[in-house]
Amino acid sequence: MPRLLSRRQIVTQAAASAVAFNLPAQASRASVLHMVRIHRFEFQPALVTVHVGDRIKWTNLDIAPHTATADAQGWGTQELSKGQSAEILVTEGMELEYFCAFHPHMKGTIEII
Repeated sequence: MPRLLSRRQIVTQAAASAVAFNLPAQASRASVLHMVRIHRFEFQPALVTVHVGDRIKWTNLDIAPHTATADAQGWGTQELSKGQSAEILVTEGMELEYFCAFHPHMKGTIEII
């Protein structure tokens, strides 16, 4: 014979289920590493879509040195020679537009969703 649940048990289980389904998506989301290649004097991709807590890694594939430097210089990778990489952590309120300090025509954008 199946066991009957009390009204209290049903309400408690329903409340626990409701809480579990309403957790913020970011709380259950693992950090992601996004890769940006610096190649032929371009950031590839030029637009990186990320979440707060993700990381972005730039790797220089050109012979010339490059940087990824925020427009107002709030963050940057320092100089990257050929084959070198650097990464940053995506934070709330960080600058989203960046360029190469050596080649200002090289531009990139970070979009936080």
